Amino acid sequence: MTLSSVAKTPLLLVLLAFGATAALSACNTVEGMGQDTQAVGEATSDTARDVEEDMED
Repeated sequence: MTLSSVAKTPLLLVLLAFGATAALSACNTVEGMGQDTQAVGEATSDTARDVEEDMED
């Protein structure tokens, strides 16, 4: 190993750590967004069902 390749190794590790952190937090955000979207869909369905029942009465 040369001195320049040893100096690049910590920089590479730091960049990989930042990349992994960004990727993991992005996955968490997308999962949360999916759950929020599902909750909105369920609330819309519930409201539509309630309105339909009120119209039948």
